[in-house]
Amino acid sequence: MIGRTLVLLLLIIVLSVGGIFWFDYLNVIDAKGVLAPIYRFLPFTAGDGRSQPRVGADEFLNLDAERLAIRLEAIDLFRMELDIRQRDLDSQHGEIIQMAQELEVRQRTIEDIENSLIRQAADAENRDRNVEQFARYLNGMPPRSAVSILDELDDQNAIDILRKTEEIAQAEGTASIVSFWLSLMNPARAAELQRKMADRPFSL
Repeated sequence: MIGRTLVLLLLIIVLSVGGIFWFDYLNVIDAKGVLAPIYRFLPFTAGDGRSQPRVGADEFLNLDAERLAIRLEAIDLFRMELDIRQRDLDSQHGEIIQMAQELEVRQRTIEDIENSLIRQAADAENRDRNVEQFARYLNGMPPRSAVSILDELDDQNAIDILRKTEEIAQAEGTASIVSFWLSLMNPARAAELQRKMADRPFSL
């Protein structure tokens, strides 16, 4: 009985020590600090028998280091994504600025055209007033004197005055003197003016 008990105790001790070595090998527990004197005599160990590197109090454990590395990698990926988005935004901003500049140029062009049309309309209105005033002036002159002045004008100005004279006569309900002026002109000039007035009612 005593021998059997000793054998069982020895077997328990061997299993316990083997389990400690095995769990220490698997890094489940850290028993190498206590078993360092025994490790020195084992052929597969060296130094103080520790298989894990020593860490200071301010250092992370391996699991924390892995988590930190994963977080740092995620942060790097997030920064890369932000950089890509920033480049896209910068590109879009540049396109928007270019479009705004083009629109500004178009707006200035449209404004220049509008101003030009306004000036032309004002010039046309001023010219129309001048033509009317000149037509009234000729209408108050002796017919032959008026025809002499008309003969000195180019065809377009002469036609404008003749038309304005007819408009004034129609507006005032009086007889037009245009036909009489034409009869006093050189027949070739009178025929040319009448032809142009018929072909182009508003301008030459």
